[in-house]
Amino acid sequence: MSKLQISLAIGDYDHVRDFVDGRVSAEGLDINFQVLSAPEIFDRTTRDQEWDVSEMSFGIFTGMLSRGDRSLVPIPVFPSRVFRHSALYVRRGSGVDSLEKLRGKRIGDPDWAHTAGIYVRGLLMHDAGIKLEKSNGSRRERTGPGRRENLDIKLPPGVKRTSVSDKTLDEMLLAGEIDAILSPLPPKSFIAGNPEMIRLVPNYVEVETAYFRRTGIFPIMHFVTIKRTLFEQHPWIAVNLYKAFEDAKDRSIARIRNMMVSGFPLPWNPDNARRASELFGPDIWPYGVVPNRPTIEAFLTFALEQGVAHRAVTIDELFPPSVQRILKV
Repeated sequence: MSKLQISLAIGDYDHVRDFVDGRVSAEGLDINFQVLSAPEIFDRTTRDQEWDVSEMSFGIFTGMLSRGDRSLVPIPVFPSRVFRHSALYVRRGSGVDSLEKLRGKRIGDPDWAHTAGIYVRGLLMHDAGIKLEKSNGSRRERTGPGRRENLDIKLPPGVKRTSVSDKTLDEMLLAGEIDAILSPLPPKSFIAGNPEMIRLVPNYVEVETAYFRRTGIFPIMHFVTIKRTLFEQHPWIAVNLYKAFEDAKDRSIARIRNMMVSGFPLPWNPDNARRASELFGPDIWPYGVVPNRPTIEAFLTFALEQGVAHRAVTIDELFPPSVQRILKV
C-alpha cells in the first residue's frame, strides 16, 4: 500500500533530527523534509502555505485563528520553548534595575505579535504588576528597514506604539531614547561586549526557575501545524506525526543523558538533564496538551489582553480531539 506523500518544513533541532534523517518514521507517510530558519518558515507559511506541515509561531497562529483564519490545524508538538526573562536589555546606570522599574518606561521591541514579546509582557503584567495602561505611560517602539507587523493588532486602551525606521533599537537604547529593549535576539552591542548594554535580569536562570515553580509556565514559542484541507482528508496524520515527533524527541533526550559519550559539544549535559528532571519531572520537554495546559492557557490569556488575539481562543479550538487524548506510556 503506497504512503501518503507530504512536505514538511521545520527548524534545525536535535530533537527532530532523527525524524528528518529517517531514523524515525511516521506510519503511512512519505515526507519531503525542508530544514529552514523559523522566520522564513513562518513568513512563507502565513503568505502562501507552501508546505503541508510546518513549524509555526504560537503568537502569529493565535492571532490568525482569532480573526477567523482556520486554514491550519496545530498539533501539540513544541520544537521551541524558551523562558524569556533573559530577553530584556537596559542601559547600565539608567536606574532601571528590576522588572518593577519598567513601570511607565519606553520599551522597544521588533514587533508586537512575536511570541517572546507576548510572554514577556504577560509576565510583566501578571508577575510584576505592570499593566499596559495609559497610567504607566508605556510605549512600544519597533525599528528596522522593511520590518512590518505580521498581524493587525488591536492595542489595549492607552498603549501607544511608535514605528521607527531610521534607527536600530540598539542605537536608541544607548542614546537614552528608549528605556529598555524586549528582544529574543541580544542586541548587537551586547554581543560585541559593550559594557553599557546589560541584561535587566542577569541571573535569569535562577529567576526563570522560580517563575516556573510559582506559575507552572514553561513558555512555548512554536508548534507544528497541518494544512486543514489535508487534515480533513486524512485526519489520521495528526496522531502519526505526533508519535514520530515524540519518538525523535525522546531519542534526543536519551543522547543528552548518555554518560558514556559526548553527544553534544558542551560539558555536563547529563548533569544538566538531571537538574531539569528535578524541576520538570521525567519528561523534561513535554509534548501534548495535558502537561502543558498551564502554559497554553496563560499564553492565550496574554494574547487576548495584548490585542494579538481579537477574541478569546480556547485550547479546544487549537488542537483536534485526537491529539488531545494522547497519553505518553
